[in-house]
Amino acid sequence: MTDITSLANSIPEQALQQVRFEDFGLSPDILRALSDQGYVHPTPIQAQAIPVVLRGRDVMGAAQTGTGKTAGFSLPIIQRLLAHASSSASPARHPVRALILTPTRELADQVADNVKAYSRHTPLRSTVVFGGIDMAPQTAALRSGVEIVIATPGRLLDHVQQKTINLSQTQILVMDEADRMLDMGFLPDLQRIINLLPKQRQNLMFSATFSPEIKKLAASFLTDPQTIEVARSNATADNVTQILYKVEDDEKRDAVSFIIRERGLKQVIVFSNTKIGASRLAVHMVKQGVKASAIHGDKSQSERMAALDAFKRGEVEVLVATDVAARGLDIAELPCVINFDLPHSAEDYVHRIGRTGRAGAKGDAISLHSDRDERYLADIEKLIKQKIVRVHLAGFVATSAHPAERRPRTERERGERGGERADRAERPARSYNPPKEKIDPWFSKPYEPSTVSVPASSAPAPKSGSAGKPQRKAALLGGFSKG
Repeated sequence: MTDITSLANSIPEQALQQVRFEDFGLSPDILRALSDQGYVHPTPIQAQAIPVVLRGRDVMGAAQTGTGKTAGFSLPIIQRLLAHASSSASPARHPVRALILTPTRELADQVADNVKAYSRHTPLRSTVVFGGIDMAPQTAALRSGVEIVIATPGRLLDHVQQKTINLSQTQILVMDEADRMLDMGFLPDLQRIINLLPKQRQNLMFSATFSPEIKKLAASFLTDPQTIEVARSNATADNVTQILYKVEDDEKRDAVSFIIRERGLKQVIVFSNTKIGASRLAVHMVKQGVKASAIHGDKSQSERMAALDAFKRGEVEVLVATDVAARGLDIAELPCVINFDLPHSAEDYVHRIGRTGRAGAKGDAISLHSDRDERYLADIEKLIKQKIVRVHLAGFVATSAHPAERRPRTERERGERGGERADRAERPARSYNPPKEKIDPWFSKPYEPSTVSVPASSAPAPKSGSAGKPQRKAALLGGFSKG
């Protein structure tokens, strides 16, 4: 095992094609599951991480997205837990021994699918818990006993509060896409979860990037970790072709439809910065005859999963997404991603385009930008240390009605508008007379006292002790009575 680690650290990536999963000493049951999926050779991050995790060391693993980090930690975890595997039906024989935390529901579901596939021939049990759906099925799965739990931090703490999960026997903690979890404000939840775990455990942190904040967090709970990096920080894959089209903001929707038709794309993710923008773009593309669906935070979990499943099956050609889908989604052979909006965070650009060109396949990353995006574009190019190729979108003409209200006026229209202004200038000015108020003539009459007398018997008797003091009288609208 040590020899494999040295090999992975010392030879070029091309030579790693000679390394096979069976060289790591993995169980035949795991190798059978890998063979079922056609996996023979590990990726660079897998080749370096698997031997280290198998030895029980803490790891900080950094690799560009799409390089197989999930298998890099899940395969050795399954191998290590096989020593405790049991075929007993008793929940007590299946305590939670490994906890994998992810920032989003989609990534949690993706990791859970991979773990289930890799452990399908073993007695180990796994489940996933995340928010947005009913807790009851998750509770039933946890109470039946599972060794591996994949979870988002918030929903995990919900189960802790409901006492449906016990973490006292957890031996391995994994933080996947830890930088994203900090960006989403999960730090307090992460600290609460860490405090619930046994002190003696193995800690693994995998991410595409490691910011100073992440390194500070790692220093607080990792013990003598081995750092594994297979690519420079924030690098983009060489097999992804990056193209930039300059398009006016009000023409971007038509531009996306044009690109998809011209390239004959049948599976593409289009990224929007806003939820309402994603929904509007999806509706526009459906009107253009493109099979499209939107996925964002305002969608229910069932709607999001249904849209994602339909996209994977090919029933939906275009998935319009916010950055909730920028991390962790593994779409096989996704040929292209399109940035409808340039992201405000340069790092998000790296993660977005990392959805294509995965596992060595070629991919295209197309971005649309306007004059107001220049600052974001400069940040992106500074981060990735390269200039994105500018290309003219030949043959494109905006045809939809929505940009018309902002398009430049023609000479004829400007002439007509100028004539209207000239006509108005020649007309004589008219004075403004405000409308007169209508006044009820009753209020203009002089005051006339009432002539109706009040019977003496109806007057109230004076109170005792009040003799000699004048009594106050209430004046009605008709005035005081005479006499």
